[in-house]
Order: sequence, then structure tokens, then C-alpha cells
Amino acid sequence: MTTAPAILSMIGDTPMVRVTKFDTGPCALFLKLENQNPGGSIKDRIGLKMIEAAEASGALKPGGTVIEATAGNTGLGLALVCAAKGYRLVLVIPDKMAVEKINHLRALGAEIHITRSDVGKGHPAYYQDIAERLSREIPGSFYVNQFANPANPQAHEDWTGPEILRQMDGDVDAVVCGVGSGGTLTGLGRFFAKASPKTRMVVADPAGSIIRDLVKTGRHDEPGSWVVEGIGEDFVPPNCDLQYARDAYTVTDAESLNAARDLLRKEGILGGSSSGTLFAAALAYCRNQTTPQRVVTFVCDTGNKYLSKMYNDAWMADQGFIAMERHGDLRDLMTRRHDMGQVVTVGPEDTLLTAYKRMRISDVSQLPVMDGARVVGILDESDLLLHVEKDPARFRDKVYTAMVNRLETVQADAPMAAVKALLDRNLIAIVMQGETFLGLLTRVDLLNHLRRQMR
Repeated sequence: MTTAPAILSMIGDTPMVRVTKFDTGPCALFLKLENQNPGGSIKDRIGLKMIEAAEASGALKPGGTVIEATAGNTGLGLALVCAAKGYRLVLVIPDKMAVEKINHLRALGAEIHITRSDVGKGHPAYYQDIAERLSREIPGSFYVNQFANPANPQAHEDWTGPEILRQMDGDVDAVVCGVGSGGTLTGLGRFFAKASPKTRMVVADPAGSIIRDLVKTGRHDEPGSWVVEGIGEDFVPPNCDLQYARDAYTVTDAESLNAARDLLRKEGILGGSSSGTLFAAALAYCRNQTTPQRVVTFVCDTGNKYLSKMYNDAWMADQGFIAMERHGDLRDLMTRRHDMGQVVTVGPEDTLLTAYKRMRISDVSQLPVMDGARVVGILDESDLLLHVEKDPARFRDKVYTAMVNRLETVQADAPMAAVKALLDRNLIAIVMQGETFLGLLTRVDLLNHLRRQMR
């Protein structure tokens, strides 16, 4: 093998910054910016150390295949290292992962198997079980198994822990971390138990995970599901030694995602969904203290992998994570409002190519056609395809040549039955308030409304 690129030498030695724009009670809260690692997360550390350990032991040989089950960031760390060192990488990932992570992994050359995120260990579609099976089927492969690989916690004991203590001038009262594989908690717990016994390990856990209850009571209810990626578990991984956890906080998905959004707006730090969980728990811990403490938590991954999800207002509203003003009419079903600047539109004199590009970039299948403040038509994918399929040069035609201009509208105070009647006729509900266009209602809007009611 050739010498690995110097990019791997940039893993670690990440900055430590103090929070200044939030109420942290009597405490000083510091953030270790693991999003500054070249792969964008704290998992770069264990990705490098687990591969190096496998090479040293002979478990991974030149030209071999690396296999892992991951919710994303460990996969990115491994993909960076495998690309640098010339290994094939096969990853099994749950289907809740953000599309930016998947695209990043594929760009690094990883082979992706996507499986269900709503099943537990022992189910044939569970991501860890699939990865283990693939490792038996692919000759010359090495199954990383971050959940039981001793190089995982060792990386944090030998590397992350000493780095934190040095940056904090030897004075750390508490470290708040999450549990995914358990390596961070166990590795840091082992280090601080020896190097700084006063330092308390505090777990930040998504609602639905079993870890918080085990720390607090020693037992747990049936695990649930959560949107946050990378932390929270429905079992205790072999690498997770809960004896080091002195306290634990449950954080809901809504609290996690909004905490991360607040962190960006107030401190200018772009963190991912698990970073929001840690930050929310760290703030709660700090505010619960009665004496000053020096507390550290992590921005454990970068938020640029979540721009289509938690940093997208429409997605947050669709998921019910942003509280919307309630009107008691059809406006409550709409997550994108034209009168609030949230609807992508096209003009009648624009080209069909322009309309197509706006559909693609905004991930919508229909566009209202606006002449000033007046809606004059609707253009959907079927209209567009019908117009250009026999002659692609017709993408240069004007929108008005392909749009539907026989419109049927409903007032915002109309009953749901009026919307349902339009949808049953394969029409789109154009919602008005008097003469003002408010937006469109589609089947997806109704499905989102019903799903939020289920919650």
C-alpha cells in the first residue's frame, strides 16, 4: 500500500470553546468541536484507531473489505480512512439517515445497504445482524463491530480524554456525552476515573432509548423510536460500561433538534442532531447545579449533513417539531404558505426548463403559476412530461403553454370534505383567503397532518 494521505493526521486536536449566549446557571459550559475533524465527527477518531488495530493484529490485510453497521458518522470516519488506505468498505445503515450522509459516504466510495430503522436486535432486517451476515459471506472481510471492538473505547481513553483534560487546564467537573456504541462513555469514564476522579460522566439520551432509565433506576421499559441519529440504544452494547455514568438526562427529538438550531443561531456553531441532544442535556445539567462547575460536552458531528432535515423549516413543520400558529381552518394543514414566502412558484412567461429545475431543487411535484400576486395556473410533473416527451426541445416553451388554467379553489374556512372532493378527482386544492392565495394542499399535506395527530 502507498502512504496514507496527510488528511488522517488532521483527526483530533479539535477546538474547545465556551458557551456565551445561553443561560448555563452557575456553570461554565464548554463545547469540544468534534465537527472540525476532517470527516465531520468524533467518529473519525475511532474509525482510524479501529482500522489501525485491525491492521496491527492481521485481521485486516491489504486489499481487504471492511464491513460495518452504522447510523452514519462511524461510517463516514471509516469511509475516510478506507479511502485513504485503499480498502473496500461495505456499510449497512438504517433508513432514517439523512440523505447528505448517504451521498457523502457514496462519494467516498462506500457501498451502501439501507435497511429498516424500526426493528430491534434479532430481527433479520436489523442493521447490525445484516452486517454480521455479510462479513460471513464476503471473503477476506473484516467486521469492525464498533459496539464490541475494544479499540473504540481505547481511542477515547488514550486520545480524547487526555486532550480534553489538557485543554481544560486539568479542571473538569463533568462531561456530558451520548451512548451509541458506548465507546465514548466507557473510554472517557476509564480515563477520568484515573486522571480526574472528581469528573462526573453524564449521559444525554434520546427519548425512546433505554440508557437513561438503566442509569437512573437499573431497569427500563420497552424501547421506542427516535429521529436523532447516532445515539440512543435499544440494548446495552458490549462496549458500554454504565458504571461510569453518574447521571443521565432524557431529551426529546423536538428538544434536540431545536437546541441544535438555537446553537447555530446564537453561537454560530453548526452541529448535528445528536449534538443537539448533548447540548440540551448539558444545559439542563448546568442549570440544575447550585455551585459553579466546569462542564464539557461535544458538538459531535457537523450539521451540514442535516440541511435537508433539521435545518429545513418545512421538514421540521412536517414532522411537528416546530410549533405552528393554529387557525382552526385549512391553514393548519399547510406547512408551506405562499403568504409567508414558503412556496416555490413559477411565472407564466418562465420556461418549462426553469419550472423543471425548481421542482427538482425544491423536491416538489407541482408549482403554482403566479402572475404578480394572482395565481393563474398549476403546472405539475404530468403536465410537464406530456408537453416535452415527444420533443425535449419544448423545454424552451413558456410555462403558460403547458399549465392547467382551469382552477378550482377552496376558501381557508372550507370543510375538509371540500378538499377531499378535489383530491378524489386528482386535483390540487388551491387554498384562498378571500382573493389572497395562501398555498396548495396535497395528499402529502393530509398524510403529514394525520401522522402528527397519531403522535
